[in-house]
Amino acid sequence: MQLNSLLLKSALVGALGGLLFGFDTAVISGTTHQLTQVFSLSPSQLGLTVSIALIGTVIGALTSGSLGQRIGSREALRLMAMLYVVSALGTALAWSWPALLVFRFVGGLGIGGSSVLGPVYIAEMAPARLRGRLVGLFQINIVVGILLAYASNFLLETAHLGAQLWRWQLGIACLPALLFLLLLYGVPRSARWLLTKDRIDEARAALGLLGSPDPQAEVDALRRSIHADATQSEAPLFTPTLRLPIFLAVSIGLFNQLAGINAILYYLNDIFRAGGFSSISSDEQAVIIGVVNLFATILGMSLIDRIGRKTLLLIGSVGTGLSLAGVAYVFLTQQHLKALLALLVGFIFFFAISQGAVIWVYISEVFPTRVRSKGQSLGSGSHWVANAAISFAFPVIAKHSSGAPFVFFATMMAVQFFVVLFFYPETKGVSLEQLQEQLGTGLA
Repeated sequence: MQLNSLLLKSALVGALGGLLFGFDTAVISGTTHQLTQVFSLSPSQLGLTVSIALIGTVIGALTSGSLGQRIGSREALRLMAMLYVVSALGTALAWSWPALLVFRFVGGLGIGGSSVLGPVYIAEMAPARLRGRLVGLFQINIVVGILLAYASNFLLETAHLGAQLWRWQLGIACLPALLFLLLLYGVPRSARWLLTKDRIDEARAALGLLGSPDPQAEVDALRRSIHADATQSEAPLFTPTLRLPIFLAVSIGLFNQLAGINAILYYLNDIFRAGGFSSISSDEQAVIIGVVNLFATILGMSLIDRIGRKTLLLIGSVGTGLSLAGVAYVFLTQQHLKALLALLVGFIFFFAISQGAVIWVYISEVFPTRVRSKGQSLGSGSHWVANAAISFAFPVIAKHSSGAPFVFFATMMAVQFFVVLFFYPETKGVSLEQLQEQLGTGLA
């Protein structure tokens, strides 16, 4: 199958869910200060305001897979787009703090759902030789969405909208959400899903539209693959032979958040304010962070098959740990405040080329085929649960000591270095079958 215009369009539309994912998770950073004032929020209430979306994300991620299997990933993505629209408009028009929480939770459902369904839709549409690059568009779009959220916050801040600023900052997300919804009506269903419903003629037609040179041969190959997947779907995950892959998946998901990445992204403006920056300059620094995040992510994805997963994680542990220790020193001593931007840029750079680039690839590699999807869900679940817990706790702890969270994050990166050094196998250049033999989990 060649990369024709419809296939490229389908991949780009599926990846647009990643852009909304990134935008919706990061845009809250520009509103936390004003929301605290408007709704008279305590630190714990602010933590709940941020983390409530992540609770929705966990639920959305856990339930969207079965929804996608039942109605198809394209139709399920349309529902996620509708949730994004409702959330953006609802938070912009929120008449009370409980109403804001409800609509933030709804947005979280969309984020969680699209984080699962977007890559699945792209993977189901893409030919094997292009799958890695096309699915990679989703990760790139998440980072682009984060950058756009910071840029949007900055531009709206300069518009001097006063007490209504936070409504515009949250509501602007409805524009890309509406675009996402409309574009989803111009892409086909997945042939793989159609075959699971025995809609063979529709699947053959869809493959033809996507540029397959022999749709019938591809239908036959897909049906064999679906049958093989069905025989493996009942394999249990929690068995003694899978202890090491489970440890690797859960630990890499936890360490990804114990670095403090999402707490920093969500509360970035508050962090800069604590360092003496004004509202406008805080938004401006956030844009710089977003640009570095984007380019470092692209760099990390280009290095992952050259330098290796384990090596990148070790480099990232050292780089993020030293950067976080520097941030902690700045806040604990209240000295060298001007170094805050450089230290956070360093943190983002080292995180994006290591943990940010490695986590999803590594989780997908360490499990044998028979339980790979279950293992991916387990690793993703540990990541999102830790994300919600840390995002809730961050403002509460920072209220008492702005440097304490960064001491904790730096310490966790030191722990990660030794865990990766002694327990993580290098998977670069190792076939999945060879890796399963090394891990003692049996052939995939």
